[in-house]
Amino acid sequence: MSDAPVVEVDPAEFWADPYPTLARMRAEAPICFVPQLGATLLTRRDDIHTCEKNVAVFSSDQPGGLMNQLMGRNMMRSDGEEHRRERFVYYPAVSPRRVEAVWAAQFDQVATAVLDDLEAMPGSADLVPSYATALSGEALKAMTGLTQVSFADLDAWSQAMIDGIANYSGDRVVEQRCLAAVAAIDAAIDERLPALRAEPDHSLLSVMAESGMPMENVRANIKLTISGGQNEPRDAIAGAIWALLTHPDQLAMAMTGEVSWLAVFEEYCRWISPIGMSPRRIDAEHTFGEVTFEPDERVFLMFSSANHDEDYFSHPERFDVTRDTSANLTFGAGPHFCAGAAASRSLVGDVALPRLFERLGEGLRLDRSADPVCFGGWAFRGPLNVPVVW
Repeated sequence: MSDAPVVEVDPAEFWADPYPTLARMRAEAPICFVPQLGATLLTRRDDIHTCEKNVAVFSSDQPGGLMNQLMGRNMMRSDGEEHRRERFVYYPAVSPRRVEAVWAAQFDQVATAVLDDLEAMPGSADLVPSYATALSGEALKAMTGLTQVSFADLDAWSQAMIDGIANYSGDRVVEQRCLAAVAAIDAAIDERLPALRAEPDHSLLSVMAESGMPMENVRANIKLTISGGQNEPRDAIAGAIWALLTHPDQLAMAMTGEVSWLAVFEEYCRWISPIGMSPRRIDAEHTFGEVTFEPDERVFLMFSSANHDEDYFSHPERFDVTRDTSANLTFGAGPHFCAGAAASRSLVGDVALPRLFERLGEGLRLDRSADPVCFGGWAFRGPLNVPVVW
C-alpha cells in the first residue's frame, strides 16, 4: 500500500454522514490510507482533478475489481484506445444533441404520467419511491431499451449492483443479490434484443448492438448504465426537492426564475454528491503529494470531498443555489467524465424539479408527522425517504 498517513474511520458513522470526516482529511491528511476501506483516499479537489486525468498511473482498468467480477468489463473500467472505442459508440446515443433531439421530450412525457399517478394519491406520499424512483426508472427504461421491465425492477437491480461493487467487506448475501440482478438484466436483454434488431431505435441497447460491439461488452455497458443511471438521478431528484423544501427562500428564487432549476440541480449535486467517489488502481509506482503509491493498490477519488473543498467553495456545508458551481467534480473529469451528464441534467434540472413544483404548487411541504428524512451512503448518497403532503 502507499506510505500515506493512516486515518481510521467508523464505517457506520461514515455511511451516515461522511462530510465531517472528509473535512478533517482535507485539513490534516488530504491523501490518507483508510484501513476500514482498504484504500488510499484523495480528498482535495486539485489533487483529484490532476490524478484522474493521469490514467497511466491512476488506472480505471481493474481486472480484479468488484465491478469487473460482478458486472463484466465495461467502458468505465478501461482506459486508452479500448475506452475510446466503446465510448465512441455509446456517447452519441446520450450526447447533449441526442438528449435535446430525442430524450428531452420523452422525459417530459414520462414526468407527466408519473405526476398523474402522484396526484391521484390522497394528498401525501413518500417522493423517493413514488416520484424520484419512478421517474428515473421510466426514463432509464427508454434510454436503455429495456422497455418491457418495470421501473421497480430497474431500481432493485441498480441498488443490488451498487451494493455489490461497494461490498469491500465481502458480505456473501450482498454478493448473491448482485449476481441475481446481473442475471436478471442478461435475461431482459435477451428478451428485448430480437425486437430491437428487427426495428432499431435510439436506445443504448439498440445502438450498441447495431454497431457490432461484442455482446459481452454490450451487456456490461447496459449494466453500467443501470447501476449509475438509476441511482444518481433518483437521489438527485429526491434530494433536491428536500433541499428546496427546507430552504424556502431558495425555492422562491427557482419558482420566480431568479435562478434556474438547472442551477438548483448543480448546487445540490455539489452539496450532497449522489456519486461520492470513483475507484482507481495504481498501474505503476508513483509519487504524488509526498506520498508514494505502489502498483496494484486501490485508490478512491472522493468527488464528494472535492465538491466541499474550501479552496473553491466558501462555506461548502451550505446549500446555496446562487453560488458558482463550475469547479465541481460531480461528473468527474478527464476521459472518464460521465457520458450521461447531459441526460441527467435534462431529466432532473429541466424536467423533474420544475414539473413537480408546477403541478403541486406552493402547498407542497414536508410531512412533519412522518419519520424524519434520513440520508445514507458515502460512495453513493441520497435520501432514504422524503415524505410530503400537498
